[in-house]
Amino acid sequence: MKKTFTILGIESSCDDTAAAVVSGTPEQAEVLSSVVYGQFELHSDFGGVVPEIAARAHAEKIDICVEEALANAGVTLSNVDAIAVTSGPGLIGGVLSGVMCAKGIAVASNKPLLSINHLAGHALTPRLTDGIAFPYLMLLVSGGHCQFLIAHSEERFERIGGTIDDAPGEAFDKTARLLGLSQPGGPNVEKAAKEGDPKRFPLPRPLLDREGCDMSFSGLKTALLRSRDAVITEKEGLTKQDQADLAASFQAAIRDIIVEKTRRALGRYLELDPKLPCLAVAGGVAANMEIREALTSLCESVAVRFIAPPLKLCTDNAAMIAYAGLAKFASGQTDDLGFSARPRWPLDASAPALLGSGKKGAKA
Repeated sequence: MKKTFTILGIESSCDDTAAAVVSGTPEQAEVLSSVVYGQFELHSDFGGVVPEIAARAHAEKIDICVEEALANAGVTLSNVDAIAVTSGPGLIGGVLSGVMCAKGIAVASNKPLLSINHLAGHALTPRLTDGIAFPYLMLLVSGGHCQFLIAHSEERFERIGGTIDDAPGEAFDKTARLLGLSQPGGPNVEKAAKEGDPKRFPLPRPLLDREGCDMSFSGLKTALLRSRDAVITEKEGLTKQDQADLAASFQAAIRDIIVEKTRRALGRYLELDPKLPCLAVAGGVAANMEIREALTSLCESVAVRFIAPPLKLCTDNAAMIAYAGLAKFASGQTDDLGFSARPRWPLDASAPALLGSGKKGAKA
């Protein structure tokens, strides 16, 4: 019988301050607590996340968040086997807040420390929620990331495609601003689209004419802007129906791109002949029901299991970080205090950079 471990996880890579406690084995783990403090009200007037405000809010909330997670789990630090923390990629101020907090706790409690890639947390979430077997295909689709990953093990992720510019969640947020809809963009564009005609505006489907699984959403946003401006010029404004039709046309284009690229990614993945083929999706955009239903239908057509973890574990949270730490700790690995917060940290370091490189390394 495998030994069980209890891990405290800390996450602060963007605008959610989170802490969680997960206990069990890599094959069967339980979320004992998961606490998330959002920052929506702090950033709502700016139309997006302001890094300096986010970093300050993390510093103010992170210790409270950890205390609450421990209390909700009914444990103390003495019951915890190790501390796992997101150390990248993300907004550097926020990541640094979490890393310094985790290091302080580790030193004060004499507990092992685990440096975790935020993307690995997302990619391993289906193992936490559904216990699926390797290898599986992972679509990480959120406000900051969009990648197809084949998860071969807890440590090996093969990236076979991704966005070369905007992430879809970012495109949804920008579209909401262009249409005068409130934030968060994704849910409000989806709500408006329900009343719209998705065929009214013939928006492009970038990169569908090219082979491979890479995606692009920047040109789609520009096409939407031009369509909106044409309507405003003609009518001297946008009606509610115009907003709805633009939102529906945009959402349909995003759906078509993601579904077709997923079809291609599944083809690559199925060449491995997995015994229990599975597509898992995580990230805030996974909450979009039109996209989710289209992916479900695609998987049914090729006899592949489709998994979308609960939304609270799809978006940024610390339970996924604690679980990734549990898998790492169970394999005998720990990290010393010398690791740094990293704004960039590709999950598949062997894959060519999607968005270019700089002094700090590949962006994705």
